[in-house]
Amino acid sequence: MIVDPVQAFATGTIPIATSSATPLPTIIPSLPEYQTATDTGNRTLWVVFVVMLVASIVFAGLSWNVPMSKRLYHIVTCLITIFASLSYFAMATGHGIGYHHVVERESHKHVPDTTYDVYREVYWARYVDWSLTTPLLLLDLCLLAGISGGNIMIAIVADIIMILGGLFAAFGSEGTPQKWGWYTIACIAYLVVIWQLAYNGRAMAMSKGGKVGNFFAAIGGFTLVIWTVYPIIWGIADGSRNMNVDEEIIAYAVLDILAKPVFGTWLIYTHMTMPETNVEIGGFWSEGLKGEGQLRVGDDDEGKQDGLAKRPEKDELVERNILPDSMAAPALQEKQRELEKHMRADSLEKHLQQRPKVEELVKEGILQPDENPIAEG
Repeated sequence: MIVDPVQAFATGTIPIATSSATPLPTIIPSLPEYQTATDTGNRTLWVVFVVMLVASIVFAGLSWNVPMSKRLYHIVTCLITIFASLSYFAMATGHGIGYHHVVERESHKHVPDTTYDVYREVYWARYVDWSLTTPLLLLDLCLLAGISGGNIMIAIVADIIMILGGLFAAFGSEGTPQKWGWYTIACIAYLVVIWQLAYNGRAMAMSKGGKVGNFFAAIGGFTLVIWTVYPIIWGIADGSRNMNVDEEIIAYAVLDILAKPVFGTWLIYTHMTMPETNVEIGGFWSEGLKGEGQLRVGDDDEGKQDGLAKRPEKDELVERNILPDSMAAPALQEKQRELEKHMRADSLEKHLQQRPKVEELVKEGILQPDENPIAEG
């Protein structure tokens, strides 16, 4: 618009420039969010520490009246609660804790999206505890069932992979396959543990008798149910952060008490009243080093020497048909036996063909005229 300055001064109306643009809103950046335990969570850690410590003392006391050769369950179970008590002491005193950093994005309608930082406590001491105690728990169950050494190793290795997978997932980056990828690996490893206990363990326990089989099914099922709840809690707490740190501590505390002191008490007291569950180890485990300084697990050397001195000679074993009367190599003895078998068959057939006729036997007075062995047969 063109304005005449003379007319503008005469009328006293001078146009003033105005702006129709709306001022931009001010964006105040969000402060970092720290998700940490409060007094409730810290008190829970101290309570569980005391529970684990008392359980360790009780298990150690129960083992005093048991011979060393039969203390395997007591020692393993006591170590479980000792490791757990050390872990809870570390967490209660502020050690064994790290922070997982996550960047959260907030969307706005008229302005660009903003981000803010979240720092959540991760108790890595808990994973150290689990990596030590869960293999020992598995060892207790495998010894109870009588699972083979190879299957025990598979179960323990799968268990360690499961725990480490959970630890890596807890510190994994958000929005990438890293976090839930490790979680998936941990769950697959857990399925291997379930297979070893539910299939191999159940079958071996039942072969030791109905009482052992039923007890293993009960305590093994109890353990697997508790262990299945752990990854669920992890997914709600560390995974999606839908549970605060105090609730996470309380949930894991309840599970740990059930999986360790309660499990150990049930196992040891049932073991004391069920002789079929005994696992007795002699040798170095119960007697230490002998004069020769040799490590042994099992019978003593004197018993072995006596057994070797009383073993039968080779001629006696041959006479009793335990060893073959042959100087041939073991690989050739089977062929030798087959050859001897065919030779005996040929000799028998030859003698049958050369046997005398009935008339000849009657003539020689061996048979009566009215006797006919062939007809009677």
